[in-house]
Amino acid sequence: MDPYLTNCLVIAGLSLYFEDGHDDLDDFGFDDYGTECDGIRITAFLDAGQDNLTPLGRLEKYAFSENVFNRQIVARGLLDVLREFSDNENDFISVMETVARMSEDGEPTVRAELMEQIPNIAMFLHESRPNFPAAFSRYLVPIVVRYLTDPNNQVRKTSQAALLVLLEQGLISKADMETKVCPVLLDLTEPSSDDDYKIEAVAIMCKVVTMLSKDTVEHLLLPRFCELCSDARLFQVRKVCAANFGEFCSIVGQEATEKLLMPKFFDLCSDSLWGIRKACAECFMMVSNSTSPEVRRSKLSPLFISLISDQSRWVRQAAFQSLGRFISTFANPSTTGLHFREDGALLEVPRSATQKEPSPTRLQTRTGASDSPTATNNAKNTKEAEQTDENFNSFHYWRSPLPDISGELEMLSCQKMEEDTQVEYLLSFCTELACRFSFACNSPPCKRINLRFQNVIPQQLLDQYLSMTDPARAQTVDTEIAKHCAFSLPGVALTLGRQNWHCLKDTYETLATDVQWKVRRTLAFSIHELAVILGDQLTAADLVPIFNGFLKDLDEVRIGVLKHLYDFLKLLHADKRREYLYQLQEFMVTDNSRNWRFRYELAEQLILIIELYSHYDVYDYLREIALTLCSDKVSEVRWISYKLVVEILQKLYACGADDLGLNFINELTVRFCHCPKWVGRQAFAFICQAVVEEDCMPMEQFSQHLLPSLLSLSSDPVANVRVLVAKALRQSVFILHQEKVQGIIVKLSAFGFTKLTNSMA
Repeated sequence: MDPYLTNCLVIAGLSLYFEDGHDDLDDFGFDDYGTECDGIRITAFLDAGQDNLTPLGRLEKYAFSENVFNRQIVARGLLDVLREFSDNENDFISVMETVARMSEDGEPTVRAELMEQIPNIAMFLHESRPNFPAAFSRYLVPIVVRYLTDPNNQVRKTSQAALLVLLEQGLISKADMETKVCPVLLDLTEPSSDDDYKIEAVAIMCKVVTMLSKDTVEHLLLPRFCELCSDARLFQVRKVCAANFGEFCSIVGQEATEKLLMPKFFDLCSDSLWGIRKACAECFMMVSNSTSPEVRRSKLSPLFISLISDQSRWVRQAAFQSLGRFISTFANPSTTGLHFREDGALLEVPRSATQKEPSPTRLQTRTGASDSPTATNNAKNTKEAEQTDENFNSFHYWRSPLPDISGELEMLSCQKMEEDTQVEYLLSFCTELACRFSFACNSPPCKRINLRFQNVIPQQLLDQYLSMTDPARAQTVDTEIAKHCAFSLPGVALTLGRQNWHCLKDTYETLATDVQWKVRRTLAFSIHELAVILGDQLTAADLVPIFNGFLKDLDEVRIGVLKHLYDFLKLLHADKRREYLYQLQEFMVTDNSRNWRFRYELAEQLILIIELYSHYDVYDYLREIALTLCSDKVSEVRWISYKLVVEILQKLYACGADDLGLNFINELTVRFCHCPKWVGRQAFAFICQAVVEEDCMPMEQFSQHLLPSLLSLSSDPVANVRVLVAKALRQSVFILHQEKVQGIIVKLSAFGFTKLTNSMA
């Protein structure tokens, strides 16, 4: 057989072998292919042939041919067929009728091929047909729905995938979902339904639920989902329900979650199969987010403790991995003043004018020996008494060093705990309060101070979280449990608030010295977030030493602090921040010299860091680093460094340091404009271009100190240099110096840069 025909048919997706190629070619509608396979057109069967049929008649012939491969080709080319007939309404309806009839083809491969084209056809109709909703609902939706119950597994899988795509694109109406799709899913999940169909239907139901409205889910699917959670015969059904339990909770909301779903969740968390309990542990945070604080504390917390002490190691592993995320659901943005955005950024919650600023944290503070409490308290008592809220009395303000316990008292008054738990809590609270009181009064503290005490989350949860650094946990639960602890620490710290940092401090220091570099790397990437949570005082006292340690760590750890160097430094006081000027040069040295992305990241961070320092510091410390990076062996590093140079120039001239700016320009001219390597001269041209684009210095200064050197490169022997010179001159420079530039345009034209010079002129 002609190898050309074989290649064409392979392109069409058909693995065929023909003994008589020419005769079969006519049967397939490939009678008019050209000599190039790249020009193959699947809809060639519509063109006039020897049968004297109209295009619609020819479509009919091949769509219902006895040859299955003809029908496959028609199914594959349906989108192109619709494009051919979309201009005529009657022809369009005829094609859609043909599609509907083809969907009943007895060959599974034809049905699967047809279903694969449905999403593309639907998108085409949506974009080009004014009557798309009616046509799609009438002709295509029934096919998708019917194929959900197709006896062939491949056809069912294809229809399920198509359904999800259509929902994601918003192409199926709410009415069609409620009257056509959901009823089929409900039928397939009946107790009497076939096992395979039922398992598949449950999976597809749990996937489509995220794309449906709350009302549709609550009234149509939620009752059946609750039944499926208790399916005693098929553990696969219960496992799918457990894995998707959080999605249902987040959609139906708090009331339905607590009333209907919570009992089912308790049953799933105690299921006899560890895989189901593991799935529950993995979705615990989503379930918790859909409940009230009371339910979260009194019901979900004990339930989670049972999972974290499960007999199965895999369940315990999943629970510990979810522990930090579960703890984060106890966070109250109105109390912490911060919240994590969906993209992970930590933002400050805006406060209204009537909201009272939180009191400064006084935990771990002592009154200095030289202070006179009696001399200072009288004036403070009068002022603070005026600010006393009705929920407090003047006792709390009689002595200034007393810690702020308003949060504890408020939580204590509103919590509804079981009697035994409440008694235990009150005892621990009173003990801790007495310890703090004696500590603030310069009295010897109690012998036993519980450094883990807090009142934000159940203490058992915190104790379990703090135990994740125990080496025994790595042996009995997960070798990477410390990494999971480090990953979720900012969320836990945000939940507890800076007033409870004492609960996490030792754990954080333990993680920061962990022998696994992945643990330290995780902390390095998030230390800037923790600094926002803790504030400047705690950051300076507890985070700066750890930050300094990370700076001397492996490159895998150092890159974490480098990527957020600006974010961390901007949180420090100016004097503490200035100390790091001496250490920035150390980032130029890496364990592997080929790690050019490290130097690229340094240049990006320095561009941001410039604003944090005075122009003197920028000139003395950042200038030399920038010049070194501009000579890097890797072009990506050089190009970003040129932008850094421009930012430095802009800083110098914006601060009125014209003398420093001139010194820097002279240095750039000597190092790059007169560089023996063409790469350096090219760099000078690019810097000049960027200076003009960014308007980072007065034009008269540019024309006096940079333009002459730039013009001297117009006759450079290297074409790449002349190209950048032309681009730089194309900017607004020639407006001010048209006479000088006009001569350069002539020179560049002589070198063949016609397009560039024309655009300049």
